[in-house]
Amino acid sequence: MKTLLKNKFTKIAFGLAAIIQLMPGHVEAQESPKEEDFFKIMRVTAPEGTLLEVGGLTVLPNGDLGVATRRGDVFIVENPTSPRPFFRKFASGLHEILGLVYEDGAFYLAQRGELTKLVDTDQDGKADLYETVYAWPLSAHYHEYSFGPKVGPDGSFYVSANVAFGNQEWWRGESRVPMRGWIMKINRDGSMEPYATGMRSPAGLGMLGDQLVYTENQGDYMGSGGLWFIDKGDFTGHPAGLAWTGREDSPLKLTVEEFNQVVDPQKVPNGNGGYLKPENVVDAPYITNAQAKEKLPDLKLPAIWLPHGIQGISNSEPILIPEGTFGPFEGQVLIGDQGQSKIMRVILEEVNGVMQGASIDFRSGFQSGILRMAWAPDNSLFIGETNRGWGSAGEANEGLQRLVWNHNIPFEMRTVKAQPDGFLVEFTKPVDKASAEDLTSYAVESFTYKYHPVYGSPPVDIKELEILGVEVAEDGMSARIAVDGLRPYFVHKISLNGVRAVDGSFSLVHPDAYYTLNQIPSGSKMVIKPKPEPVKESKPAPKVVAKATEKVEVAAKTAIPSDAEIKTLLAKNTCTACHTTDKKVVGPPFKQIAERGYTPEKIVELIYNPQPENWPDYATPMAPMPQVKKEDALKIARWINSLNGN
Repeated sequence: MKTLLKNKFTKIAFGLAAIIQLMPGHVEAQESPKEEDFFKIMRVTAPEGTLLEVGGLTVLPNGDLGVATRRGDVFIVENPTSPRPFFRKFASGLHEILGLVYEDGAFYLAQRGELTKLVDTDQDGKADLYETVYAWPLSAHYHEYSFGPKVGPDGSFYVSANVAFGNQEWWRGESRVPMRGWIMKINRDGSMEPYATGMRSPAGLGMLGDQLVYTENQGDYMGSGGLWFIDKGDFTGHPAGLAWTGREDSPLKLTVEEFNQVVDPQKVPNGNGGYLKPENVVDAPYITNAQAKEKLPDLKLPAIWLPHGIQGISNSEPILIPEGTFGPFEGQVLIGDQGQSKIMRVILEEVNGVMQGASIDFRSGFQSGILRMAWAPDNSLFIGETNRGWGSAGEANEGLQRLVWNHNIPFEMRTVKAQPDGFLVEFTKPVDKASAEDLTSYAVESFTYKYHPVYGSPPVDIKELEILGVEVAEDGMSARIAVDGLRPYFVHKISLNGVRAVDGSFSLVHPDAYYTLNQIPSGSKMVIKPKPEPVKESKPAPKVVAKATEKVEVAAKTAIPSDAEIKTLLAKNTCTACHTTDKKVVGPPFKQIAERGYTPEKIVELIYNPQPENWPDYATPMAPMPQVKKEDALKIARWINSLNGN
């Protein structure tokens, strides 16, 4: 009898639940899907003992995968998408391979000092011909990496070359030998043409169709990472390579002296025969890249900035998403990042003859730093990883993984396009109109970077922009937002935290887009409806509750942020670019900082004015973070101290 009654009441409960779900206004409480619900990371298992510090990836015509490593090996991986891929070593004894191409039975790769061709002439499965296509000078500095090749539309090869750093001025990039800080065009006959300069650490050389591009990392003269479109004779911003513009074959004639007249090199004597290290001074006058271009016409601005610490800290290879791949995102660009072990998605458009566009987070959680990517025949994406020399998110120092789409469509911003008065956002799924028509669902702020010899730049000239109006398409697949105060050559952060999908009332997987607005398009503007006047209501005089209010204020000032709040604060202020809770990456883990016993006020002081000598085991000094609001800094400091279990 008890069982029968239990079953009867269970059926009634289920029936009531079903009725409640059908009631108007009822929204089922459920968590919005995440990245991992659509794109799965799978490991490509390598033989035990194989160190895959991947420097190059290429897919062969038969579907095999070519893998080059920083340790100088080349592998051919048979059946690379199967549960049991077979690794065959094709070549070894090479020096720091950082790129790989397969063509007509031969591999081409960039070593430290040369472009090399590998051929298996006797067909025994191993390279027996190692041929130098072109060699370039080296000074033997550790930072003189060489990347590539990429094959241009005329069949020539492109290789990019890192700068070195000074002996006394260890922070300042130098081109000690020819072509450091340059992209070289190497012809099939073995001749070389200097092609473009201004590069500092151009690890992300790529081809988007017939167009040569590259990504850059934050550093001296580089306020943040970004993506540049490269034409012959371009100068992208770092002055070291200008040392060689006097060559007869240089396509660029800009000199170091001419550059220094526009951008102050800040070479201040230290009294001991050397120079002081340039540091960011919050209130000092500065020049931006766009302002410098007014006096330096050869300066090429990035198509997009990738905000440092938010969308990577060491950007790597850009790759085009092929037609029929990754659903609504085909034709867009993916860019990897070594330090944050993640991938960003980039939407590009040409406005007034200038390339620009938006960047949006795509997939994080890889096991190590992403350096190279290549498409498999089954439309999955091979990810080549390494973190040697630099820390990265993830538990491994190297590896080979694969990103697989499950053919479910995430609720995302599919595209973001500039308008004369704002932006047009297209979605992958219809939006709930009530949420999308609410102006409070949107927020836009703009900022830029300093152009100076200091290592990187904080975001500067930050402004919150007013949302004037919104128009949602009848089918719910797009929303046009009008914004007051668009600024050319500024990054515009577009946040859609309040927009919800019709299906499930889910929030966007990634609600933030960063649009680099190099040009504002012409055209008609949105007709803005006047805002209704607010209704004035008479309110009774507030009761005097001074003591209770004081207690609440004191509690608020000493409260430790919740998990959700601290996650937002750390991401917003780019703390997670270099720190995790308990793992050493670029900087010390938060738990290790907590063990120092600093007061919250001392931690805030160190956020604004870091003291690298406090952490001698970390090679990369922390940059000052004056842009962090004191209120945010104190909350972060209190949370850090809460991690101390002593």
